[in-house]
Amino acid sequence: GGLSVDSITDLSDNASMLLEALQLSHPHELDPRRSLDKKMLSLNPITWQVPRIVDRCCEHIETHGLRTVGIFRVGSSKKRVQQLREEFDQGLDVFLDEHHSVHDVAALLKEFLRDMPDSLIPGQLYSAFLSTASMEGPEQLATLQLLLFLLPPCHSDTLHRLLRFLSEVARHAESSLGPDGQEIPGNKMTVSNLATIFGPNILQKEKPGEKDAGTMIFEDSAAIILVLQRLIEHHQTLFTVSPEMQRDILRRLFQTDPDVIDYLLRRK
Repeated sequence: GGLSVDSITDLSDNASMLLEALQLSHPHELDPRRSLDKKMLSLNPITWQVPRIVDRCCEHIETHGLRTVGIFRVGSSKKRVQQLREEFDQGLDVFLDEHHSVHDVAALLKEFLRDMPDSLIPGQLYSAFLSTASMEGPEQLATLQLLLFLLPPCHSDTLHRLLRFLSEVARHAESSLGPDGQEIPGNKMTVSNLATIFGPNILQKEKPGEKDAGTMIFEDSAAIILVLQRLIEHHQTLFTVSPEMQRDILRRLFQTDPDVIDYLLRRK
């Protein structure tokens, strides 16, 4: 029953672009005693917006598939994936457990991201994100973070969940030794491999099937992979808002939209 950022905007007759800045804070973060802490970024201050299908798929693979060799590359059952897809589409509370194939769940997650009406990183930001591929170091990360601030709340929350998941998958890419000294095989899915697979599904210039879409994706593929690599590797830093930025935004909001500040404090 939580309100969305769009609902907050409806509260103000003189809606300001600075209302978007609210997306930098959760209500509990307005506590001045927390002002020196680092804040995790959520682009919705009221509720966490991640589609159930994404969260369930990520949780299933984190629980049952982190050691599965070739996860996201090995084939799946089209029939079983289609059945799962239909159950989610019908709004059913689908429970994924150890009886579901990790490869089926992985394929379902890829399909969902591929078939979104607008890609997880919206098409109008495609060129801006790709331009960061030619940057390096702090400049690249600072630019990527500012671009992430422009994502709609649901897109930002979902991307954050996905990047956190992909980082965990990559952490299990290499083989390791168990407590008894026995070798535990890795999944072989490095950050580079994951970026190669998920990049075209997350960053799309045009909807699949439109004229010349395949050619454009091929030409930009190296940049797409590089950008997604950076997002996976640095997701914790990129989704952290500095206290200085938060204080500056809240000061400006207090001058232009004090009713919104009042609304958040009353919710608290």
